[in-house]
Amino acid sequence: MRKLIAPLAALIAGGLLTLSLAPFNYWWCSLLSLSLFAWLLAPGGADNRLSAWRGYRLALYYGVGLFATGGSWVYVSITDFGGSSPALGVFLTGAFVAILAVVFALPFALIGRLRGHPASFALAFAGLWFLSEWLRTWVFTGFPWLFAGYGHINTWLAGWAPVVSVYGIGLLLAFTAAVLALVARGALGPWKSVTSIALLIAALLPWPIGLWLQNVEWTASEATRVNLGLVQANIPQDKKWLPEFRGETIRRYQSATEKLRQAGADVVIWPEAALPLLYHHAPNLMDALQQNAEQTGSDLITGILYDTEQDQRRVVHNSAAVFGSNQQLYHKRHLVPFGEYVPLEDWIRGTIEFFNLPTSFIRPGPEGQPPLQAGHLSWAPLICYEIVYPQLVADSAGDAQVLLTLSNDAWFGKSIGPLQHMQMAQMRALETRRYLVRGTNTGVTAIVDPSGQITASLPQFEQATLTGNVTARTGVTPYMLIGTWGIVALAALMLLAAWLLQRNPATATGAAFGQELAD
Repeated sequence: MRKLIAPLAALIAGGLLTLSLAPFNYWWCSLLSLSLFAWLLAPGGADNRLSAWRGYRLALYYGVGLFATGGSWVYVSITDFGGSSPALGVFLTGAFVAILAVVFALPFALIGRLRGHPASFALAFAGLWFLSEWLRTWVFTGFPWLFAGYGHINTWLAGWAPVVSVYGIGLLLAFTAAVLALVARGALGPWKSVTSIALLIAALLPWPIGLWLQNVEWTASEATRVNLGLVQANIPQDKKWLPEFRGETIRRYQSATEKLRQAGADVVIWPEAALPLLYHHAPNLMDALQQNAEQTGSDLITGILYDTEQDQRRVVHNSAAVFGSNQQLYHKRHLVPFGEYVPLEDWIRGTIEFFNLPTSFIRPGPEGQPPLQAGHLSWAPLICYEIVYPQLVADSAGDAQVLLTLSNDAWFGKSIGPLQHMQMAQMRALETRRYLVRGTNTGVTAIVDPSGQITASLPQFEQATLTGNVTARTGVTPYMLIGTWGIVALAALMLLAAWLLQRNPATATGAAFGQELAD
């Protein structure tokens, strides 16, 4: 029975992190979650040994607890909209959770060799936590979801977002949690020792510094102010691509747009793939959208599937199109596996309905696409999944005055997925210190200010329009300058310092910290 306590505690700790994120937003659960996880890995007690396998296994349980709770919306996408049976949905969701948990746990196989000194453990735990989140950004094309920093948009640590991004907030949080775990384990040694005092100060200081950083204006506000109108048509996902529902879809968007233009909108925004047809299959409609935009002096930005000829074959992009004073196109660069393309397509397409979704034939657009121009503003376009990649957004924001993300979160159903997605978009506004406009089909449609706060939004699953305004912002934040590689370098230095402390028994504060911990 005692052997089950640690794995169960790790599972609970992983689940607690989900409670710190949207829609629950109990930020303190993230600190409790990471502290409990660190406590399971920290030195102290009668058995001061930790093998690589045990460290990895505890991290694996933590990952299962995190992704099974925080990623539960995947089941909804697979079964309700992917055409899979409940049994197959459970299997595929379980495989999804297991793969993410394995990737999450890999770095923590090293923790057993880096915990022989209190400072080395705290540095290593924080560095490995960052490494775990960073790996999930690009391994298997990436799933940068459920990062610990997202729960801190409204805490003192939010001030660090423009400096070190959501990654850095997670790293600082993990360091604080590691020191708290050492305290709980009684592993800091004499309270008057230099090591104990230094670690406690280092763990607590980022919080008030973060509060002070919230007052720093990293970017500057420009005079250009634009009135916006966003259309949330609330098209049911199961009807979206039906030919017989196409007329109703177009009617909803055109009717709402006419009212917004009459109300004085300079720019009207429709969501991702708003029109259920290919760009070149509806030339009359495209011409009508352009003429209406020119006649009213109100630009339109809409998501649409854009088909073109490349290398003597038809290629389709998930795109954003501007109609009006500057006709432009942006093609989505980072695609969603299975939703927009099928990995190993020749092998698995058609084997089950989920691998044959109606939009799973998309191709990525090129890098280096310029911002969109609409309403006398330059917009950094990010379509759906792209907004969850901090570096991609930071790179796109440099030449733009406003962030724009178009999405169709109907795929998530009435799960926690859309609210998590919204929270991540808020963090991108905070990291780049720019206004963010989010247009969606079923919600959350919103306008976010440069501090990451929602200034206007629509309820989910309602057909409605949203009006508001944004102001141009210029300049770059420290994170936009150093990028994620700057955080990688910081974590690498922390892990190097942990290794050096571990190798030098003379730096230990007690006999327990001088021994080499390996198994």
